[in-house]
Amino acid sequence: MTKKRFFLMAACVMAAAGAMAQGNGQAGITEATQMVTSYFDPGTKLIYAIGAVVGLIGGVKVYGKFSSGDPDTSKTAASWFGACIFLIVAATILRSFFL
Repeated sequence: MTKKRFFLMAACVMAAAGAMAQGNGQAGITEATQMVTSYFDPGTKLIYAIGAVVGLIGGVKVYGKFSSGDPDTSKTAASWFGACIFLIVAATILRSFFL
């Protein structure tokens, strides 16, 4: 007898929880979208700042190789420059894709 009461009570609690969960889903989706899109502007600025730091580090490394007379200076410069361009383009594309 107590098992029947327990299962009946559990079924009633789950039905009540399901009924209370029925709400305005559109408002929740809109709020979540606004929260996610609010992070894109600071995120792109952070990626641009990281790109600037990577560019400065790359410039110092390329200058060091150039000063020492290393023959593969152009290869190193191209790889660091490519990394900076990738960061900038990736941030711009992500921002334009999601906003």
